[in-house]
Amino acid sequence: MKAYVYGANGAEITEIAKPSPKATQVLVRVRACGLNRADLGMTKGHAHGSMGGVGTVLGMEWAGEVAEVGSDAGGIKVGDRVMGSGAAAFAEYTLADHGRLFRTPSNMNFEEACTLPIALTTMHNAVVTVGGLEAGQSAMIQGASSGVGLMGMQIAKLKGASLVVGSSTDPSRRSRLKEFGADLAVDSSDPGWVDQVLQATSGEGADLIVDQISGQVASQNLKATKVKGRIVNVGRLGGAHADFNFDLHAARRINYIGVTFRTRTIEEIREIFDQVRKDIWPAVESRKLQLPIDKVFAFDDIGKAFGHMDANKHLGKIVVTL
Repeated sequence: MKAYVYGANGAEITEIAKPSPKATQVLVRVRACGLNRADLGMTKGHAHGSMGGVGTVLGMEWAGEVAEVGSDAGGIKVGDRVMGSGAAAFAEYTLADHGRLFRTPSNMNFEEACTLPIALTTMHNAVVTVGGLEAGQSAMIQGASSGVGLMGMQIAKLKGASLVVGSSTDPSRRSRLKEFGADLAVDSSDPGWVDQVLQATSGEGADLIVDQISGQVASQNLKATKVKGRIVNVGRLGGAHADFNFDLHAARRINYIGVTFRTRTIEEIREIFDQVRKDIWPAVESRKLQLPIDKVFAFDDIGKAFGHMDANKHLGKIVVTL
């Protein structure tokens, strides 16, 4: 089968053996894949947790049809239309744990479906489960113009946030954040954004900040968070190391929480998928929660798709189809 593999000469399409499902796994005939920032890093040889390096089949997000079912995989059958996340997505066939997928709604095509699994699971976990957002509270999404960020704002609105703030350093993308739930859009490269958030929250700060940037905004986030508020560290697009004001952190009694899928067990990941199904799935089926598709590429042009991502001018998801 065809697969996009990182090899000695970089990332390229090559022929590899089709895998077979074992135990709780299912084999999926992939029809469309969503690109993510971590994928871009791995095309350049970077590691992402245990993934990456020579011989890695790239990709983490897909939609397709179940082709085979492992002996211990329950609740799923051959022919079911599904979407999910996991390693080795950029291939004609991929393996997935039976608890790490969603059934694709009948009103959704493969291109649309493949944009959702990572955004839904990451942001429902960060905003609701870990972030504890309650109706009437305020929330800020740092890095809001990414696909995951756009979903974070929508979930915050869905859960009854009184104020949703989104940040983007790109003026054109920032101008569109209100389409996806932002009441206030700020430029996180301008230190004045902190004062904007304080003004919008009557001087108190946001109840919750979901941070995909860190780096230079780490201590700024502390200033913009309410006393006894929460910061959930999801990503570090702006840098993994920076000055951190520990005194301000203590003074504002902020609950600062780090999350990642990289160190979660499969049982923990299954629980996250279950929580999405139980809490917000009707909003997915009704298309209230959805992501824009910036551009669709054929699988043979996947290198061009990553070039488009690397240019960093897109809003929404970049998709490849097989």
